[in-house]
Amino acid sequence: MNILRQLMEKPWETPRGPDLAIGGGSSGMPAATAGVRMFLCVVTVLFSLLVVAYAGRMGVEDWRPVPRQWLLWLNTAFLVMSSIAFQWASISVRRRRIDDAKAGLLAAGFFAVAFLFGQLWAWQQLNAMVAFDITNPAIAFFYMITALHGLHLLGGLVAWGRTTAELWHGSDPARAELPVRLCATYWHFLLVVWLILFGLLFSGSDNLGVLLAICGFR
Repeated sequence: MNILRQLMEKPWETPRGPDLAIGGGSSGMPAATAGVRMFLCVVTVLFSLLVVAYAGRMGVEDWRPVPRQWLLWLNTAFLVMSSIAFQWASISVRRRRIDDAKAGLLAAGFFAVAFLFGQLWAWQQLNAMVAFDITNPAIAFFYMITALHGLHLLGGLVAWGRTTAELWHGSDPARAELPVRLCATYWHFLLVVWLILFGLLFSGSDNLGVLLAICGFR
């Protein structure tokens, strides 16, 4: 029951002491870290199933790819910059360079928000295209994939906001190190997921055979 209670703690909250380590000792894994790892495993399964479903639907004769939107390249660059900024903040807080950590967190949040607004703009561009047809399975998948990823990023911004506010208001750097590191880990994960989804959305007919083979459809 103690372990179950620990795993239900919010991942971005800083552990209050050794008793929050899995196993009851100070050398065990913090419950927040274990919780984030379990959550990432669940999300990995979710997006893996989505990729398999997308690849399977691509093999149907009526498949019409989504028109390519080069704005997604800019959005991808925003997410890369956000991940880099989080890594910078994580390294800075570990080395007790608090001003650099604050700057890194602000930059990470800025680029993350820019990514989300860019995704909304991509939706508007797609909706304005002559080729737009909501009954097209590819377009429906596009909306579902980008919305699901965006929701996970939006949830991460809640943790980012709490962590940034605590550090900005003079939180002990030693206590801030874990939540900053977990935020960075989560952002790196979302970046990898997006790169896979981005490549999937841009997969043309030339890559269809390879993709279906990887997913076991051929």
